[in-house]
Amino acid sequence: MYSFIHSLSTNFGTSIFEPVAKSLALLRHKDAMSQQTAGVRISSEAHLVIQRIMDNLSTAVSSPNKTEEIQAIRAVCQTGEMKAVKPTKVDLKIIGHDETIYLIDIKTAKPNAGSFKEFKRTLLEWLAATLAVNPTANVQTLIAIPYNPYEPQPYNRWTMRGMLDLEHELKVAEEFWDFLGGEGTYIELLDCFEQAGIELRPEIDDYFGKFNKQ
Repeated sequence: MYSFIHSLSTNFGTSIFEPVAKSLALLRHKDAMSQQTAGVRISSEAHLVIQRIMDNLSTAVSSPNKTEEIQAIRAVCQTGEMKAVKPTKVDLKIIGHDETIYLIDIKTAKPNAGSFKEFKRTLLEWLAATLAVNPTANVQTLIAIPYNPYEPQPYNRWTMRGMLDLEHELKVAEEFWDFLGGEGTYIELLDCFEQAGIELRPEIDDYFGKFNKQ
């Protein structure tokens, strides 16, 4: 049963959350695409800046500051040798009407604390790869968590506070969906999920009944 629930969580990301997010984003933004490549090259100097940022965050020498990190990477985004890279695919790429580029990594609702170091590096690499092509681009890289498992309590953000700039790099539940489709989107989406759950309840109960008989 645990294996089945875990597979549901994973499949929701690619089969439901991504396409729904893309459709909603197209209603409010200039363009939206899923499973995109941020870029194929990062400068050697940008690599060094990214490593320095990661080292300082890991040792708590500095706190996450997205604005300063963007400035530091932008300053060297085309300096030194351009090295080929294969960064993680961007789950959702949005182009705003003001040409701002949003690169979003959609994660399951309860990633473990250790994962955020990997997430942070991915966001920085996306930034460097995008700026390597267009140094003047306005790029925002984000982690999105589609729903809050602690509802009605606030999402427990302390586990990522030392690695992510919570104001500029994280959108959880209502923040994420309302950013995509406008105010009230999250509530409407919850209603849609509830209606689907009611309609499919007999099939769901029948499936889980198999486990109860074992």
